[in-house]
Amino acid sequence: MKNSIFLLFLIFSVVTFGQTKIITLSDAIEIAKKKSPEYKTLLNTSQASYWRNRNFVAEFLPQFRLIATLPQYSNSIQRITNDEGQDIFVSQNQSRIDGRLAISQQVPFTGGSLSLNSQIQRIDRFGDSESTNYSLTPLSINYYQNSLFYNPFKWDKKIEPLLYEEAKRAFVERMEDISLSSCRLYFGLLKAQVRLKNANTNLSNQDTLLQIAKGRFKIGKIAENDLLQMELSHLNSKNTVSTNTILLKKTSQDLTRFLELKTEFIELEIPEKLTAFTVSVEKAMEEAKNNRKSVIEFRRRRLQAEKRLAEVKGNNRLEISVNANFGLNKQAEEYDLLFQDYDQQQNLSVTLGIPIFDWGVSKSRRKMAEADLGLVETNLEQEQQAFEQEIFLHTLNWSIQRDFLATSEKAKEVARKRYDITKERYILGKITITDLNLAQQEMDKAELEYLNSLENFWTDYYILRKLTLYDFIADKKLENSNLLFE
Repeated sequence: MKNSIFLLFLIFSVVTFGQTKIITLSDAIEIAKKKSPEYKTLLNTSQASYWRNRNFVAEFLPQFRLIATLPQYSNSIQRITNDEGQDIFVSQNQSRIDGRLAISQQVPFTGGSLSLNSQIQRIDRFGDSESTNYSLTPLSINYYQNSLFYNPFKWDKKIEPLLYEEAKRAFVERMEDISLSSCRLYFGLLKAQVRLKNANTNLSNQDTLLQIAKGRFKIGKIAENDLLQMELSHLNSKNTVSTNTILLKKTSQDLTRFLELKTEFIELEIPEKLTAFTVSVEKAMEEAKNNRKSVIEFRRRRLQAEKRLAEVKGNNRLEISVNANFGLNKQAEEYDLLFQDYDQQQNLSVTLGIPIFDWGVSKSRRKMAEADLGLVETNLEQEQQAFEQEIFLHTLNWSIQRDFLATSEKAKEVARKRYDITKERYILGKITITDLNLAQQEMDKAELEYLNSLENFWTDYYILRKLTLYDFIADKKLENSNLLFE
C-alpha cells in the first residue's frame, strides 16, 4: 500500500512538474504585457485613437485634390430651356473633358472653409456642325461659412487634444489592468499548486499514520473508533488530492491561455515581499490628479456639454450663412486664346434665417441644453468626490497590508510548528487523532491565509499603481510604452 501511495505521488509530480516552465510573478506580468489577449485588444484600441488624432490634425492642413472627367460622350436627345424660357428637345452629340485642381483649407478662427480652384474644360461637338470650345478658370477663390454665431472648430480644438491625451493615459491604466489580471491568475495557480502539494503531503502522512494505527489496534492500544477515524481521514485526503488536481488543471489552463504559453505545466515561485516604502495620501492624491485619465475625462465631458449649449444658442436665433466667390475665367474656341483677356466672376450670397414664432421650440432647445450641462456638472462633481475617496481609502488600505502580511506569515510558522509537535505526540500515543486532524487543518488554513495575504499585498500594490499611474518604488511616473503615441 505504501508503495502504491508513493507511486501515485510520483505520477502527480511528473504530470505536474516533469515538463514544467518555471516563471516568477514579474515574468508573468512582462509576458502578459506583450502577448495577452487584453494587450492585443488594447493595442488595436490605441491605434484607433492615434489615427483619430492624426485625422483631426490633418483636417486643418491644406487639402489638395485633383478631379478629372475623362472623355464623357453623349449622343442623345435632351430637354433644355431656351432663352425664351421654353422647354425644347435638342439632339446632343458631343464629348466633354475637364480637369480641376482644388486646394481647400479650414479656417479655425472663423469656422468657415476657404478653397482655391483652377479648372479647364473642352467640349467637342460632332455631326453636321463640328466644333470645339474651351473654358478656363485659372483662379477661383471661394469662402463658405455656415453660421456666424457658432464655430465648431474652436470647440474641436479644445476637445480633440483632450481625447488624445485621455487615450494615452487610458493605455497606461489598461496596462496596469493587465498587470492586475496577471497577478490574480498567477496567485490562483500558485494557491492550487500549494493545495495539491499539501494534499499529497497530507495523504502520505495519513498513510503512515494509518499503518501505525492498525498496528496499535492489533495490540489493543487504541479503540476501533480511533482506527475508523484514521481510515476516514485517509479517505478524505485521497478525495482532497483528486479535487485539487482538477483545480490545478483549470488554473493552469487559465494562466496559460492568458500568457499564450505553449505548455500548461507551469511551476510558480512564491513572490517575495516588496521593499519597504511608504505612500502618503497627499502624494497619492497629487499623482492621481496629475496622471489619471479621469481628470482629463472630467474636463472633456464638461467642454462637450458646453459645446452642445453653444451650438444650440448659435443656431437657435438669427441664422446667417455666407458664401462668397471671386475668380477669373475665359471661354474661347481655340486653346491659345484661353490665356489672355480674362473675364471676372464674382458671387456673394448671404442667407438669413429669422425665427418669428416657433411655439417655444428655440427656448425649449436652449433650456434642454442648459439642463444637460447642469446634469453633467453635477455628475462630474459626484464622480470627482468618488475619485478622491477611492484614492484616499486605498492608500490607507495599502498602508496596513504589510502588517497583515507579517501577521499571517507568523501565523503560518506557528501553525506548522504546532502540527509538527502534535504529530510527534500522536506517534507517541499522547493525543487523539482528532487533535492531530485539527492541527493539520489549522496548518493548511494558515498557509492558504498567508498566500491570500500575499496576493492581497501584490494586487493592492498594482491597484495603487493603476489609481495613481505612479511607480512609488522607482519614484517616477508610469510612462506610456506604446510607441504609436510617441
